[in-house]
Amino acid sequence: MTDPFDPIKIGLLSISDRASKGIYEDAGIPALKAWIAEVLLNPVDIDARLIPDEQPEIEAHLRQMADEAGCSLILTTGGTGPAPRDVTPEATLAVAERVLPGFGEQMRFNNLRYTPTAILSRQEAVTRKQSLIINLHGQPKAIRETLDGIFAAVPYCVDLIGGPYIETRPERIQAFRPKSAVRPPRA
Repeated sequence: MTDPFDPIKIGLLSISDRASKGIYEDAGIPALKAWIAEVLLNPVDIDARLIPDEQPEIEAHLRQMADEAGCSLILTTGGTGPAPRDVTPEATLAVAERVLPGFGEQMRFNNLRYTPTAILSRQEAVTRKQSLIINLHGQPKAIRETLDGIFAAVPYCVDLIGGPYIETRPERIQAFRPKSAVRPPRA
């Protein structure tokens, strides 16, 4: 029997100088994997990487994940603040074909419910080829809060750029699509 849901390849890119050097254990990738398992119905192939906060390296990994590895969704974690070493947004914008400012606006707005320092975040979302790239915070709690606040729009965005049809557990997050874009249930 075939799976009724489209497979999806998701890139997880954790950006941390200290975690990449083994000074402490990365918490971003495990948090993202747990969230994905909890929310998505699709069979997921994960491409997870842990790298330092170096702009050329971030750009290279984003390009490779989008252009060669075939990741339809790439979630980065870390490097989105105002500190001099936080260059994830710059790297993301450097590889972008299109910027989706509504995601960044909504992420900051949503996170303001939890912390007044959300206004310091420089999270971005962009497309590159058939990949949606979204920058997230580095802390597991913030990752969850951010994804919970924006993910309803992600499946339709991935549809529009030619990616697989992402389906969510409706009791967890109800994906939104216009009626004309909703796929009938498969038998």
